[in-house]
Amino acid sequence: MPAVLDELPAVCARIAVGWCALAALVAALSPAHILSAGTLLTGCVLQAAASCAGRGTLHWRRRRTLVRHPAAALVVGPAATARRVAAAFLRRPGCGLRPVGILADDAAGGEGLPELSTGEEAQRAVIQNGVRAVLIVGPVGEHGPLLRALAESGCALWEVDADVPAYDRAGRAAYEGAGRTTRDRAPGERIAGFRCRRLDVRRHLGSPAKRAFDVLVSGVLLLLVGPALLACAVVLRVSDGPKVVFRQERVGKDGRPFTLLKFRTHRPADAHEAATRWSVADERNMSRFCRFLRRTSLDELLQLWNVLRGDMSLVGPRPERPYFVAKFSQLHPGYAARHRMRTGVTGLAQIHGLRGDTSIEDRARFDNAYIDDWSLWQDICVLLRTAAALVRATGS
Repeated sequence: MPAVLDELPAVCARIAVGWCALAALVAALSPAHILSAGTLLTGCVLQAAASCAGRGTLHWRRRRTLVRHPAAALVVGPAATARRVAAAFLRRPGCGLRPVGILADDAAGGEGLPELSTGEEAQRAVIQNGVRAVLIVGPVGEHGPLLRALAESGCALWEVDADVPAYDRAGRAAYEGAGRTTRDRAPGERIAGFRCRRLDVRRHLGSPAKRAFDVLVSGVLLLLVGPALLACAVVLRVSDGPKVVFRQERVGKDGRPFTLLKFRTHRPADAHEAATRWSVADERNMSRFCRFLRRTSLDELLQLWNVLRGDMSLVGPRPERPYFVAKFSQLHPGYAARHRMRTGVTGLAQIHGLRGDTSIEDRARFDNAYIDDWSLWQDICVLLRTAAALVRATGS
């Protein structure tokens, strides 16, 4: 069976390690009864065969259950795209997800699945059909808060690439979002021909370890760069006048606002401009010293205090202003999902050159990939690459 064959190398490797450990233990405790190579090989083969037979039976029963009892799903996005994706999933009952309705701002009604346009209709459909998964196929428009509420109630959110059908090994976890396990289908199998990616807004992987790392590193860095920060503040005060610290509201983890700190390198005309202007690094009206701060990213170092306070993390998606968060969340399906983890001073998107006036869609993709694959070692690698970029003075 495909699932068993895909797991076979890992299963055989674990069995071989176990038998080798047993042989080493027997040799150490009773050299007279050392296991021969033939005995080891026979044991490995028999155990691997028994394990594969058991796994094959279990996978077969799970796949049969998926076909008989697929999980109800709601498709969210532009009506035409949502209808096309829903029809594709309905033609593939073995994928374990059964669309029961479409939620779209431009719903026009018609034959087929019910088309919903309001949050009340969607909530009623979720309750009546026992919806356990939401398939996002495009911009969600005004339904962002509803999707967050559905995620908090236990629904799995899935971003479906409706334009580029592809094989997706990682997409096998779609069944997990429908209350299944990640082994309910063979890796590499199409999920109705579309690539799917889990948007788990409730995920808090490694929070204690990540927070401890943030506090330790930010505290040490503040002590080390404190004199440099003081020098920058003095020079900025002399060259550009008072109010050297720039404070601005940004959106953090779970959509909570916080006050971000940085050195003031430009002065907006008013509060509205500060909140809604998409500024880039090469502002012509900056002084020479302000351009130096922006080019070397020294203006961002005050955010170490945000990290120490718990507003931010050293590594994570960069925080943005509420105006742009609302705008980008409507335009890019995966953007709102960035806020399931603390925002960061630097991130995976930034070390890949996505700084300043660059693609928001690409940033969201890198940010969500970072969250999905988070590890403490990845944080260390991102920080080291950020340090190398600072030495090269590429700026942000």
